[in-house]
Order: sequence, then C-alpha cells, then structure tokens
Amino acid sequence: MNREDAYQLVCEYTQSESLRLHMLSVETAMRAYAEKLGEDVEKYGIVGLLHDFDYERWPDPPDHPLQGAAILAGLGYPDDVIYAIKSHADYLTDCPRTHLIDKVLYACDELSGFVTAVAKVRPGGIAGMQASSVRKKMKQKSFAAAIHREDILSGAADLEVELNDHIQFVIDALEKNGEALRLL
Repeated sequence: MNREDAYQLVCEYTQSESLRLHMLSVETAMRAYAEKLGEDVEKYGIVGLLHDFDYERWPDPPDHPLQGAAILAGLGYPDDVIYAIKSHADYLTDCPRTHLIDKVLYACDELSGFVTAVAKVRPGGIAGMQASSVRKKMKQKSFAAAIHREDILSGAADLEVELNDHIQFVIDALEKNGEALRLL
C-alpha cells in the first residue's frame, strides 16, 4: 500500500477533476490530523485519498463504498483501511465509526468539501480564511446545499473536538496545500 498506487487507482476510476480534488483535500486534512494525533500519516492519507474513488462509477448506496471496498480487498489493502472507508457511509450500519481513523475520515469529509466551496467564492480563496466565515456560510442553506451540515457537526462531536477549532484546523491544513488543491 503506497500513495502512488492509491493515486493511480483514483485516476483510473475517477475522471471528474472536482471529485479528484475533493479526495486530495480529504487526504490533506487526514494527513494533518494523523500528524497531530501521532498516528500513521501514510495510512490516514491513503484512506482520505481513496474514500470516494468508486463514487463516480457507483454513486448510489450501498454500491458506494461497497464496490470500492471489494476492489481494495482484491488489491490486498488492509482491512482497517477498507473498514474506515466503508464507515464514512452512514447507511452502512454494520460499519460503525469505532476507530480513530474512522472518526477522522468522517469529520474531514464533508467539512473539506464545504471549506473548498467557501474558498471558491472568496476573492483570496482559502488564504487567511477563518472558521467564522465557514460558520456563517453553514447557516446559508442555499450555499453548497448538497453538503450535509449535520455531518460536519456530528463529525466534530464524534472526534470530540470543538467545532470552530476543527474547522480552523482543516482550513489551515488545506491552505498549506492550497496551490495544489486550487484553493489560492
């Protein structure tokens, strides 16, 4: 299991540039959390990178993420990586988020998408963005309407982090990689 092979898998199954950028954003946030928490940075990064690689081909539940899980199993990915990816889907009730990596993925997934959406409408992109800007946009139901605000809230709660701190942490992580993520 290495990052290069994981990214090749993303590119093989995902044509959408915006979906690829989303997976790269989640990877970035996951790596930052792994470093902060003293966890395996490579494993966390690969989970973030691969969590939606099957979505473009199989967007309907439960195909996503079960089709991807089967592909990853066939390629010999570790069970805990596959489990973490499956656990980000609320409708898979047999995969509760019990491990730290599961909780970090869930906490970073929707929030990374929302932070990206906010950055796209700011003149300076993500540069200098504050959690208060994200919180303000979260109240605007029509903005990035497909992103589930409840998932952002419950993700922070499951991870047992204060929401504003969590938002700012993800902003800061994404800003460090802002050029590659096209957020600057």
